Amino acid sequence: MTKANLGQYPAFGPADVEILDKTTVFQGFFRLDRYSLRHKLFNGGWSEPMQREIFERGHAVVVLPYNAETDELVLIEQFRAGAMFSRASPWLLEAIAGMIDPGETPEQVAQREAEEEAGLTIAELWPMLSYSSSPGGTTERIQLFLGRLTAPVQPGIFGLAQEHEDIKVHVVARQQAMQLLAEQKIDNAASVIALQWLALNLDQVKARWGA
Repeated sequence: MTKANLGQYPAFGPADVEILDKTTVFQGFFRLDRYSLRHKLFNGGWSEPMQREIFERGHAVVVLPYNAETDELVLIEQFRAGAMFSRASPWLLEAIAGMIDPGETPEQVAQREAEEEAGLTIAELWPMLSYSSSPGGTTERIQLFLGRLTAPVQPGIFGLAQEHEDIKVHVVARQQAMQLLAEQKIDNAASVIALQWLALNLDQVKARWGA
């Protein structure tokens, strides 16, 4: 098998895309823009003009609260309308998440959402990684944090009524969460990635945050 030569990755940059036209086709809570564009080709020259619709929903933060001393996680359960048509139940077990408002830092969003969605105070945030959620159709980028818990957590019902949130908080042993992941009972991308990151970096996390 020939090894890939990624020394020149990425081959192109922003200057290699030409936006010919942009139109907003929907503006509500979210926005949908239609672009007419062309881009450079690997074999030389330019593509034919094409149209692409881009979903503009802003950027988001996800925080996975973890107590390294008890080896427990906090996960939340809530209704997700987009899951009504693709899984047995639209109530998902997830990490805490929220959108970044203008003027906010990702760290501020992580702290705010932990309080609103689970009544938690996060002692420290560990940046895990950031990624494009679905770059074929949206500009959204997600920043993942591991949140350090140092105090006992009381399960309960949280969320903001004005945002129609009805959120149940679960304290879950890490190994149980990994079993739920293996059984595909946790199947939303951000939570899957966060749990896998924790599994890969567990020794380092416990060395830094453990007793």
